[in-house]
Amino acid sequence: MNNRKNGSAILAALALALCSGFAWGQLTGDAPGVRPEAIVDLKTDEGMALVKGQWRYSNTKVVDVDHHSPGADLAPSGPPNRTQDIDIHAGAADFDDSAWEQLEPDQLEERRSSGRLCFNWYRTSVTIPEKIGSFDPTGATVVFEVAIDDYAEVWVDGKLPLVLGQPGGQLIKGFNAPNRVVLTKNARPGQTIQLAVFGINGPLSNPPGNFIWVRSATLDFYKTNQIGPTQFVNTEIVRADPALDAIVSSDTKLEKLAGGFLFTEGPVWVPASANASGYLLFSDPNANMIYRWSPEGQVSVFRAKSGYSGLDIGEYHQPGSNGLTLDSKGRLTINQHGNRRVIRVEPRGNITVLADRHDGKRLNSPNDLVYRSDGALYFTDPPFGLPKVFDDSRKELPYSGVYCVKDGQVRLVSTDLDAPNGLAFSPDEKFLYVNNWNDKRKVILRYDVKPDCTLTNSTLFFDMTNAPGNDALDGLKVDQQGNVYSTGPGGLWIILPGGKQLGLIKGPEDPHNMAWGDDDGKTLYITALTGIYRIRMNIAGVRP
Repeated sequence: MNNRKNGSAILAALALALCSGFAWGQLTGDAPGVRPEAIVDLKTDEGMALVKGQWRYSNTKVVDVDHHSPGADLAPSGPPNRTQDIDIHAGAADFDDSAWEQLEPDQLEERRSSGRLCFNWYRTSVTIPEKIGSFDPTGATVVFEVAIDDYAEVWVDGKLPLVLGQPGGQLIKGFNAPNRVVLTKNARPGQTIQLAVFGINGPLSNPPGNFIWVRSATLDFYKTNQIGPTQFVNTEIVRADPALDAIVSSDTKLEKLAGGFLFTEGPVWVPASANASGYLLFSDPNANMIYRWSPEGQVSVFRAKSGYSGLDIGEYHQPGSNGLTLDSKGRLTINQHGNRRVIRVEPRGNITVLADRHDGKRLNSPNDLVYRSDGALYFTDPPFGLPKVFDDSRKELPYSGVYCVKDGQVRLVSTDLDAPNGLAFSPDEKFLYVNNWNDKRKVILRYDVKPDCTLTNSTLFFDMTNAPGNDALDGLKVDQQGNVYSTGPGGLWIILPGGKQLGLIKGPEDPHNMAWGDDDGKTLYITALTGIYRIRMNIAGVRP
């Protein structure tokens, strides 16, 4: 999509974020601006008795161990070497700490471990009580907050999620900063949760002579849905056909998750794994960032310099990443505007360039992308990431193409549109839909898809050229019944597989792309100019 902001507009957006405080609190990972209904202090006898807990403690030390140097696969598969480890790994939920020292709650303030470069463990289980004073915790969101002098890592029920760009939470938050970890969003009296806190003396590069101790440790209880600074916003569901009710109820509201960005695009939902809950990634191509939004309401930088880091970056309006998706192995694939290429991020952090040229000439600025189930990757390549767009002297290709990457080959499969943008497969992958960002030709084309990547039988699927509204067409998605969702003039258009419009979803900002998310795939996450939104649908979507 082509959305260019001048300097004054960027400053205005920045000022809006600073004044509203809506985005910055999330971007810095601070606690939400709501007060808990109840607090259980785990540094008091009363608090520990209420949750049936018992603190246990152990020092741990650094030991020399056998290991391997990096191999060709970047893993520790090379020649043998010697390195260091800690002698006790006590994060597992079933770790046997029965022989450890028992601590009374007030002993958490005792200075412990050996000083300098030192580490230790604190472990306890907590059980959700029937009542906390007059508060019934059933269904509550429970947050464990701990501040260790100087750093902490927090294992919950044997898990320590590792997600790029995660600031705090279960990982080190900062120097003497409190770690806040959501333990459950639906507390049940009698539910037991195992906590293991790894204490670290620091800073590590200049270990101080002092020791490790617990500044604070609490369980904070919030009413259902109180955690996560979201808000329902004015939403209009425009019904062009009564059949829309089967897809989205007329009283459904958009929920704002975060705001204050320059321009949001390219969302993708990363499913939950064994060690982490699901989360949303999205691009801000104007800011040259990929952000991560977590279900706890935290927004963090997932990848800086997401699309470009050249000396001339000041000339670019959209140097960063745009479209994001996952391949069948869960690897993130990124369209980079400024670098004019499509890359895949490998598990070890290195990148593989999937496409950067066609016929020996550099691509324009890959925009959106989608994988077919056999691994073939289709992407669109308008010049919106170039500083002067269509008139940029750096533009090497005379067309804005649709491409397919298969078996390592980059194939041009369509030049029918002058500004191809969003694209999506039908659920059976027989058809590929591609829309166009052009105020004078606001159309969606449909193609038959062949196994060898080629597209045939180009058909005008839908035309919005005369629809009221300023925006052309940007993001495109499909649900599991084949209904087509396209951003366009006035909002988010929903169209039957036969090409008939069912309706329109209108919110406070123009939408520009979407991603199906959550465990059931029925939540539609929407990137809309400066904000991120979501809406619950009645039908699940087609996901990577």
